[in-house]
Amino acid sequence: MNLIVYYSFDGNTQMIAKAIAETTGAELLELQTSKKYPTKGFWKYFWCGKSVVFGEKPALTNEPIDVNQYETIIIGTPIWAGSLTPPVNSFIHQYPFRGKRLALFASHSGGGTDKCFQKIKEKLPGNEIIGEMDFMNPRKNPQESLKKAADWAGTLMKI
Repeated sequence: MNLIVYYSFDGNTQMIAKAIAETTGAELLELQTSKKYPTKGFWKYFWCGKSVVFGEKPALTNEPIDVNQYETIIIGTPIWAGSLTPPVNSFIHQYPFRGKRLALFASHSGGGTDKCFQKIKEKLPGNEIIGEMDFMNPRKNPQESLKKAADWAGTLMKI
């Protein structure tokens, strides 16, 4: 079995996660937290960036899962301040795992992908990385982004 774990702030990462799930048949787990981030203006960027810089791990409100039942785990995150989001950081710390096939994807509006993926890999040693993909502003180019997601997901299932 395969699992897609993701956090979506503006809907971009969710759109990609759903497209990957349609192609792979993987289960979806959208990370939910009790912490709510501002959604507009200066405070949005300030609080989201601060949360990353301080390595916050907000409490997840999802039902606990058994990650051992999954062979492949696909992790999706928006990029905040060149890094993974605090909810994804929470998931990685709450469910440390090894020996899994991992694929990583990120949505962003202008970079930081390599740094973000490197940080995730450092937090999840002992796993096989089978793919990485980034999506720039997916909701601005939905047809192109959905095709790219489906194509990438198809290659993951062949590995």
